Amino acid sequence: MKATPEHDEKIAKMTFASVYPHYIKKVESKGRTKEELHEVIEWLTGFDDNKLQEQIDSKATFKKFFQHAKLNTNAHLVTGVICGYRIEEIENKLTQQVRYLDKLVDELAKGKKMQKILR
Repeated sequence: MKATPEHDEKIAKMTFASVYPHYIKKVESKGRTKEELHEVIEWLTGFDDNKLQEQIDSKATFKKFFQHAKLNTNAHLVTGVICGYRIEEIENKLTQQVRYLDKLVDELAKGKKMQKILR
Protein backbone atom coordinates (compact mmCIF):
# COMPACT_ATOMS: atom_id res chain seq x y z
CA MET A 1 0.00 0.00 0.00
CA LYS A 2 1.23 3.50 -0.75
CA ALA A 3 0.59 6.21 1.81
CA THR A 4 -0.95 9.45 0.61
CA PRO A 5 0.09 12.93 1.75
CA GLU A 6 -3.30 13.17 3.51
CA HIS A 7 -2.58 9.93 5.39
CA ASP A 8 0.86 11.20 6.41
CA GLU A 9 -0.62 14.52 7.61
CA LYS A 10 -3.31 12.72 9.63
CA ILE A 11 -0.65 10.66 11.42
CA ALA A 12 1.50 13.75 12.08
CA LYS A 13 -1.43 15.53 13.77
CA MET A 14 -2.54 12.55 15.87
CA THR A 15 -1.53 12.83 19.51
CA PHE A 16 0.56 10.17 21.18
CA ALA A 17 -1.71 10.49 24.24
CA SER A 18 -4.72 9.41 22.15
CA VAL A 19 -3.00 6.22 20.97
CA TYR A 20 -1.10 5.30 24.13
CA PRO A 21 -4.13 3.78 25.98
CA HIS A 22 -4.72 1.53 22.96
CA TYR A 23 -1.10 0.34 23.12
CA ILE A 24 -1.53 -0.49 26.82
CA LYS A 25 -4.81 -2.32 26.23
CA LYS A 26 -3.34 -4.29 23.35
CA VAL A 27 -0.29 -5.54 25.22
CA GLU A 28 -2.05 -6.17 28.54
CA SER A 29 -4.84 -8.13 26.85
CA LYS A 30 -2.12 -10.47 25.56
CA GLY A 31 -0.47 -10.94 28.94
CA ARG A 32 2.31 -8.36 28.61
CA THR A 33 2.86 -5.42 30.95
CA LYS A 34 2.87 -1.64 30.82
CA GLU A 35 6.49 -1.81 32.00
CA GLU A 36 7.41 -3.95 28.98
CA LEU A 37 5.61 -1.47 26.73
CA HIS A 38 7.63 1.37 28.27
CA GLU A 39 10.83 -0.60 27.73
CA VAL A 40 10.00 -0.96 24.03
CA ILE A 41 9.09 2.74 23.71
CA GLU A 42 12.28 3.77 25.50
CA TRP A 43 14.37 1.54 23.21
CA LEU A 44 12.90 3.23 20.13
CA THR A 45 12.65 6.84 21.34
CA GLY A 46 15.01 7.25 24.28
CA PHE A 47 12.09 8.45 26.46
CA ASP A 48 12.29 7.17 30.03
CA ASP A 49 9.10 7.01 32.11
CA ASN A 50 9.30 10.71 33.07
CA LYS A 51 9.94 11.95 29.53
CA LEU A 52 7.19 9.68 28.22
CA GLN A 53 4.75 11.10 30.76
CA GLU A 54 5.74 14.63 29.69
CA GLN A 55 4.84 13.74 26.09
CA ILE A 56 1.49 12.36 27.24
CA ASP A 57 0.71 15.33 29.52
CA SER A 58 1.58 17.86 26.83
CA LYS A 59 -0.63 15.99 24.35
CA ALA A 60 2.27 15.95 21.88
CA THR A 61 1.38 15.15 18.31
CA PHE A 62 3.33 12.32 16.72
CA LYS A 63 5.24 15.02 14.84
CA LYS A 64 6.36 16.66 18.11
CA PHE A 65 6.80 13.28 19.82
CA PHE A 66 9.33 12.09 17.26
CA GLN A 67 11.00 15.51 16.98
CA HIS A 68 11.91 15.17 20.67
CA ALA A 69 12.86 11.50 20.40
CA LYS A 70 16.39 10.18 19.98
CA LEU A 71 15.58 7.36 17.58
CA ASN A 72 17.51 4.17 18.24
CA THR A 73 20.27 3.61 15.68
CA ASN A 74 18.85 0.13 15.05
CA ALA A 75 15.31 1.37 14.35
CA HIS A 76 15.86 0.69 10.65
CA LEU A 77 15.97 -3.02 11.53
CA VAL A 78 12.24 -2.89 12.35
CA THR A 79 10.79 -4.33 9.16
CA GLY A 80 7.70 -6.10 7.97
CA VAL A 81 4.08 -5.20 7.36
CA ILE A 82 1.91 -3.19 9.75
CA CYS A 83 -1.53 -1.81 8.94
CA GLY A 84 -1.07 -2.91 5.34
CA TYR A 85 2.17 -0.97 4.86
CA ARG A 86 5.64 -2.46 4.39
CA ILE A 87 7.62 -0.39 6.90
CA GLU A 88 10.88 -0.32 4.99
CA GLU A 89 9.11 1.09 1.90
CA ILE A 90 7.38 4.00 3.65
CA GLU A 91 8.78 7.19 2.15
CA ASN A 92 7.59 9.72 4.75
CA LYS A 93 10.08 9.61 7.63
CA LEU A 94 7.55 10.45 10.36
CA THR A 95 4.99 7.93 9.14
CA GLN A 96 7.76 5.32 9.06
CA GLN A 97 8.75 6.15 12.66
CA VAL A 98 5.15 5.82 13.86
CA ARG A 99 4.92 2.46 12.07
CA TYR A 100 8.16 1.36 13.77
CA LEU A 101 6.41 1.98 17.08
CA ASP A 102 3.23 0.22 15.94
CA LYS A 103 5.26 -2.80 14.81
CA LEU A 104 7.18 -3.02 18.09
CA VAL A 105 3.93 -2.85 20.08
CA ASP A 106 2.47 -5.54 17.82
CA GLU A 107 5.49 -7.81 18.34
CA LEU A 108 5.24 -7.33 22.10
CA ALA A 109 1.54 -8.21 22.06
CA LYS A 110 2.23 -11.29 19.93
CA GLY A 111 4.53 -12.65 22.62
CA LYS A 112 7.86 -12.14 20.90
CA LYS A 113 10.84 -12.33 23.26
CA MET A 114 12.10 -8.93 24.40
CA GLN A 115 15.65 -9.53 23.12
CA LYS A 116 14.22 -10.08 19.60
CA ILE A 117 12.00 -6.99 19.80
CA LEU A 118 14.90 -4.80 20.96
CA ARG A 119 17.11 -5.54 17.97
